[in-house]
Amino acid sequence: MLPTSLTQPLRRLWTLESFAYSLRVFIALAGVMALCWYLDDMGKLIPLFLGIIASALAETDDTWQGRLQALLVTLVCFAVAALSVELTFAHPVIFAVGLGVSSFGMTMLGAVGQRYATIATATLILAIYTMISLEQHGGVALDGLWGEPLLLVSGAAWYGAISVVWCALFSRHPLKLSLAHVFRELGVYLRLKSALFEPLRGMDIEQQRLALAQQNGRVVAALNQSKEMIFRRLEGQRGGRKLNRYLRLYFIAQDIHERASSSHYPYGALAETFFHHDILFRAQRLLDQQGRACKALSRALLLDRPFDHGPSAQALEDFNASLNNLYAQGRDEWRDLLSSLSALADNLATLEDKLAGADNPDARADHEDSSLFDRSPRGLSDVAERLQAHISLASPVFRHALRLSVTLVVGYGLLHWIHPTQGYWILLTSVFVCRPNFGATRRFLRQRIQGTVMGLVAGWALITLFPTEPVQALITVAAGVAFFATRAHHYTLATASITLMVLFCFNQVGDGFGLIWPRLFDTLLGAAIAGLAVLVILPDWQGRGLHRQAATTLEASAAYLRAILDQYARGKRDDLTYRLARRNAHNADAALSTTLGNVLLEPGHFRKDADAGLRFLVHSHTLLSYLSALGAHRGTAGAAGEDNTAVTAAADDVAETLARVARQLAAGETVTPCKDSLMRHAGLLEASAAEETCDERRLLQNQLALISRQLVALSEAAGRLSIQASRE
Repeated sequence: MLPTSLTQPLRRLWTLESFAYSLRVFIALAGVMALCWYLDDMGKLIPLFLGIIASALAETDDTWQGRLQALLVTLVCFAVAALSVELTFAHPVIFAVGLGVSSFGMTMLGAVGQRYATIATATLILAIYTMISLEQHGGVALDGLWGEPLLLVSGAAWYGAISVVWCALFSRHPLKLSLAHVFRELGVYLRLKSALFEPLRGMDIEQQRLALAQQNGRVVAALNQSKEMIFRRLEGQRGGRKLNRYLRLYFIAQDIHERASSSHYPYGALAETFFHHDILFRAQRLLDQQGRACKALSRALLLDRPFDHGPSAQALEDFNASLNNLYAQGRDEWRDLLSSLSALADNLATLEDKLAGADNPDARADHEDSSLFDRSPRGLSDVAERLQAHISLASPVFRHALRLSVTLVVGYGLLHWIHPTQGYWILLTSVFVCRPNFGATRRFLRQRIQGTVMGLVAGWALITLFPTEPVQALITVAAGVAFFATRAHHYTLATASITLMVLFCFNQVGDGFGLIWPRLFDTLLGAAIAGLAVLVILPDWQGRGLHRQAATTLEASAAYLRAILDQYARGKRDDLTYRLARRNAHNADAALSTTLGNVLLEPGHFRKDADAGLRFLVHSHTLLSYLSALGAHRGTAGAAGEDNTAVTAAADDVAETLARVARQLAAGETVTPCKDSLMRHAGLLEASAAEETCDERRLLQNQLALISRQLVALSEAAGRLSIQASRE
C-alpha cells in the first residue's frame, strides 16, 4: 500500500484529461528509444517516432473494439500513403498531382464526420513525415522501397496496440472525465447567471448575457462530447450497470442545463422593485452555491468521493424564507413580480433535486426514454450523400479542401524552385497552420511561429548543455510527451515541444544544430504560404455568412418552441423528439457564438457586422432562456387550456413569426418586425395571466408574453444584420 501523501497526488494526476494520453505516448516513445539503443541502430528512430506521432494524432475516443477497427483502417491508410510517396518521390509532376488530389480528397472526408476527418488529417501528416524521412536519407533506394513505409507503419502500429489495450483496460475513464467536464462548465454557467441577480441599478445586463451566451457554447460542446462518448459505448453494450449510471448522469446534466438557462423575469424590474430587500441577494447566493455544487460534483466524479450539496440546499431554504416574507406583506403591486419569483423558486428547487439525484443517479426512472440520436453515417450511401452535399463552392469544407490542396502544391513547387535544406517542413507547417477560416489560421500561424522560435532556442541551449546521448534521449522522449500533453490548450508550448523533440531526434543520428536555421526558415515560409492562401483562395469570411447562421438559430428556436407547445398539449415526456429539438436550439446558439468569435478575429473591413451580430446573440440567447423556462415547467397535458384559444393562437403566431424572420434573414431580405402585433399579443397574454388561477397556465402566458416582447428586439437586430448582409 502506498502512503496517502503519494496516492492523493497520483489520483489527482489521473483526473487530468491529458494525463492518460501523455502516458500512452510516453510508453510508446520510451519503448522505441530503448529498442533503438539496444539494437544500436538510431537510424530507425526518426521514422518510428514519426509513425507514433501520426498514430497518436489519428486516435479518437472509442471502445477497444471500435479503436481496433479504426486502427486497422488507419494502418492501411498510412501504408498506402507512405508507399505512394515513395513511388512518386522521384517524379515531381506526378508527385504534385498526387499531393493535390489526395490532400483535397482527405480534407473532404471531414464532411462525413469527425472520426473520418481525424484519420484523414493524420494520414496526410504521415505522408509529409515520409517525405521528411526520405529527404533525410537522401531519397529512395530501389532495394529498400518497403523500408521507410514499414518503419513508419510499425511505429503507428506500436502506439495503436498500446491504445487498444488501454481502451480495454480503462474504457470508462474518458467518459468519467467528460461528464466531470460537463458539470464543471455547468458550474461556471450557474455562477455567471448568479451575477444577473445582483441588485444594481443601471447594471450592464447585455454584457452579462453575452458572457452567458459564450459560456453556454462551452456547456453545449461539453454535453455533445459526452453524448458521443456514451453513444459509442452503448452500441451493442446496453444493460451495463456502470454505463447506464453515466447515461443517467448525462440526462441529469441536460435537465440542469435546461433549468440553469431558464429565465422567468425582467431583471431590471426586479432590481428596481426589490432594491431594499434581500430576495435578490438570496437568489444570487443560491445560484452561486448551486454552481459550486456542480463543481463539487465534478470533483466527486473524478475522485470517486461522496458528493455534498448541503450549502446549496441551505441557500434554497433561505431563498424560500425570504420569498415567503415578501408574500406575507401582501402588497398587490408586487403580484406579477412575485409570481415570476415563485416560478424561479420552483425551477431552482427542481434544479436542487437534480443535483441531489446526481449523488445516486441509479434512482432515475428506468421507464424514461433513454435513446440517443445517432449523427454518424449509416453505410456507404450515407457517406456518399454527405460528400455530395458538400461538392459546392458554398460549402466551407469544399473551400478549405481546395485551399489546402493548392497551398501544398504551391509549397511543393516553391520547395523545388529554391531547394531549401529540409524543405518538406514547409508542407508540414502549412498543414498545421492552414485552417478553415481566417481567425483560426491567424491564431495558429502566430502560435506556430512563436513556438518554433522557443523550441529552437531551447534546443540550441539544451544540446549545448547536455552533449551526452543518454540525457538527450530522455529530453527527446519528454519533449514528445509534452507535445501531446499541451497541444489541445497550449499550442505555442506544444509547438516548442515538438520542435525540441525533432532537434534532438536529428541530433541522435546526425547534427541537430544544422536543423535550426532550416527549420526556422521553413516554418516562416510555410506559415506565410498558408496565411496568404486563406486571404486569397476562396476566403471564408465568417462575417459574410453571419446572417445565415443567425437564421439557423431562429429556425432551431422555432422548432424548439413547437416541441414545447406540443408537450404542453400532450403532457411532459422527455422523449428523443423533444430532447433533439432542445439540443438543436442550443447547438445553433453555440454555433452562432463560435462564428462571432471568428468574426472578431477577421480584418476590420470584414468585422463590420460584429457589433450587430453580438447584439443579435444577446437577444437570441435571451429568447432561448425564455424558451428553456417554458420547457422546464412542462407538466400535465392541457396546460394551455382547451377553452383558451387566445393562448394557443398567440403561441402559434409567435412560432410562425420566428420562422418567418428566419426565412427573411437567411434570404437577406428586409425583415419585417410586426412590432404592433407582437406587443398586442404580449399585452393580451399579460392581461390574461393576471386573471389566471392555474399556476401552470399563468406561467405559460407570462413566458409567451416575454417571448413576444423579446421578438420585437430580436427582429430589429435581425433587420440590422439583414441590411448589412444586403450591402455585401
